[in-house]
Amino acid sequence: MTRLWLAILALPLLLWTATFKLYMKDGEWHLVREYKVEADRVRFYSIERSDWEEVPLEIVDLKRTEREIRERQDKDKDAARLIDEEDNAEREARREAARVPGEPGVYFVDGSEIKALKVAESKLNHNKRRSILQWMSPIPIVAGKATLELDGETAAIVVAGPTPEFYIRLTSAQRFGMIRLTPGKGIRLVEKISIVPVSKEMIEEREMVETFRRQLGESFYKIWPMEPLPPGEYAAIEYTEGKVNLQIWDFSLKAAASK
Repeated sequence: MTRLWLAILALPLLLWTATFKLYMKDGEWHLVREYKVEADRVRFYSIERSDWEEVPLEIVDLKRTEREIRERQDKDKDAARLIDEEDNAEREARREAARVPGEPGVYFVDGSEIKALKVAESKLNHNKRRSILQWMSPIPIVAGKATLELDGETAAIVVAGPTPEFYIRLTSAQRFGMIRLTPGKGIRLVEKISIVPVSKEMIEEREMVETFRRQLGESFYKIWPMEPLPPGEYAAIEYTEGKVNLQIWDFSLKAAASK
């Protein structure tokens, strides 16, 4: 929740501290700005009539009035604390984002360091023949099925924890996200590709990870998974749907060390 929304939610509570209900023992109440007990009378400033009034002390439910004032004050303090925490979190996020290099790529936080993921070299496996697929280059159009793969069963870079956070600076106005890779014998499967005869339409099947994303600047985003991820092989990708032109930054995810 942003600081603005927290401030908006806190507004009714702040107004309540300026005006509150002075309860009577019969259940009725007056909306007042302040009150004071004077001997056997209670004087209060009526919001409705904009004037001072007084009633016998014996008909006023001071316990209920004071209890409700305390409860509202506690809520005000909680709202103020949440706003402060949000402010601190936003400041820390801005400081962290400012450390991310300006070059296009994918970066992650490793303790006190910002590290870059390396772009992986993908290969197209079609009819038992494999060819290197260059970023932004079209694949050979041959009807049938193919797979897009990475060499090796595990990535060189290992990231710890079930909810890794990444910064991505896009090379152009492309789609982006996170996927899970399927390890095989000596490879990791990125996606399956079906090429439709005649129309040559390319249908890509990949295991996308649902992510949150926050834009931090032009073509600059922070992304992280909506749900904790199990250990395994993953990648951040930049792509154009139906073009098989993925740019891939692969990583292995391991369980966080137990405390």
